[in-house]
Amino acid sequence: MMDYFAVEGGRPLEGRVFVHGAKNSALPLLAATLLADGESVLHNCPDLTDISAALGILSGLGCRVRREGATVMVDPTCRRGHTIPDELMGQMRASVLFLGSLLARDGEAVACWPGGCALGARPIDLHIRAFQALGAQVRSWNGRLSFYGPRLHGRRLALPIPSVGATENAMLAACGAQGITVIDNPAREPEIVDLQGFLRSMGAQVSGAGTGEITIQGGCRLYAGEYTVMADRIVAATYLCAVAAAGGEGELLGTQGEDLGPVLAALEAAGCETGRAPNRLWIRRRGPLGGVGSLCTGPYPAFPTDAQPLLAAALAGGTGKSRITETIFDRRFRYTEGLCAMGAAIQVEGDTAYILGRPLHGAQVAATDLRGGAALTVAALGAQGPSRIWGLDHVDRGYEGLETALAALGGNIRRETGP
Repeated sequence: MMDYFAVEGGRPLEGRVFVHGAKNSALPLLAATLLADGESVLHNCPDLTDISAALGILSGLGCRVRREGATVMVDPTCRRGHTIPDELMGQMRASVLFLGSLLARDGEAVACWPGGCALGARPIDLHIRAFQALGAQVRSWNGRLSFYGPRLHGRRLALPIPSVGATENAMLAACGAQGITVIDNPAREPEIVDLQGFLRSMGAQVSGAGTGEITIQGGCRLYAGEYTVMADRIVAATYLCAVAAAGGEGELLGTQGEDLGPVLAALEAAGCETGRAPNRLWIRRRGPLGGVGSLCTGPYPAFPTDAQPLLAAALAGGTGKSRITETIFDRRFRYTEGLCAMGAAIQVEGDTAYILGRPLHGAQVAATDLRGGAALTVAALGAQGPSRIWGLDHVDRGYEGLETALAALGGNIRRETGP
């Protein structure tokens, strides 16, 4: 027996919903709790399977972990060892972030290769090269990785591409290095700025996040910190695209969308109205949803790759033409097979999807990855008739009660169990 979303689409949405904390921010923040003894506190931490896996890694390392609602407390004072269990490391790609913290704190880290969504080639060579540049020795055998660096030293690191994970890992490892580390060409995503904010709350001297150069003064004594995780911009994009797909009006609380500029611009180009106010964001779609012309994903501040499937799902049920080019993941378009099963006219050629908007119908489809599953759900809300969305284990990695949130926006959606 497996869970699925039962969706009855084809009716406009109307309602309001709170945007929970960002998975892609909470995960590196949880890894950073290893850097100092004492109980660190993270507020607005979402209850997701990926977060549960991260807490499992911390518990497996001997940390004391507690959750009270949306607040998570981690105390690594009694941690033991520096080896991450294989079954936990293999559950998600972000588990690699714990290597930087362990290396900074203990001078040693051991793990298998990380897991996560199958979105194509996602090597961690940039992470490894950053550790080596800071003075760590790396050994790989039988699918396992060992890092040894009892005396890391700061230096200037130049990332060939602005990798989010490699930037975060370099920041974490550099906190344990002696001297100053400067990261050139880092990722500039808001989640990087959030990590800087938490590290500063722990006493770290970090500056430059969100710019082309991040500076870390290593060797500082760190203390337990307290911090509030930023709102999840991709979850917010999901709710926005759901309203765009089905029509109607929705209000998002807990964010004002300051980091969603390209997404809001695309939705406005397609015929939606949007507005922002302190801690509030709204969207309205009254007429037909048009196309957006040409759009290309890229590192922040370009259009985010994680929002690409969500926008495509809305556009597929619209009336216009769109061309979306994906530059980050080479298998990101796998979700389009499910949309085509719902009647979408999408042609994928290499790294580009050509979308001709037309009415969609309900269907039984299965998620192949996290954002693809959310995209199929968005499309189902705008489609005529009933749909079943399977593969919710993917969706639950990044959304806390997606069906409850979409129902609060007026969607006819519920989670059911079936063969």
